[in-house]
Amino acid sequence: VQLQASGGGLVQAGGSLRLSCAASGRTFSSYAMGWFRQAPGKEREFVASISRGGGITYYADSVKGRFTISRDSAKNTVYLQMNSLKPEDTAVYYCAAKGGDAAAMSRYEYDYWGQGTQVTVSS
Repeated sequence: VQLQASGGGLVQAGGSLRLSCAASGRTFSSYAMGWFRQAPGKEREFVASISRGGGITYYADSVKGRFTISRDSAKNTVYLQMNSLKPEDTAVYYCAAKGGDAAAMSRYEYDYWGQGTQVTVSS
């Protein structure tokens, strides 16, 4: 499956952005999906994930209550709605896909990765 992330940009603290990740190739509904981010000089970290059926979601503690992951199988797209953004949310955001039903928080479980989209939050 090929993944294309979009929707990043520059936003002020307290603002919102919605990231999209469009999937093509093999059947989107076959994969659980996740979002990760990587800030300069830091390791790539888990942000959110959603099960293949969409019924189970996980969030990093740092984004819980502010970010929402969702998926639209008709559009082969997974979204990350980001509200109340903080400067520490600044990073390149990556979407990823893994086989099987279960959402996962470890990046090592994901088989396919998108190219990343930059999110910058100014104070």
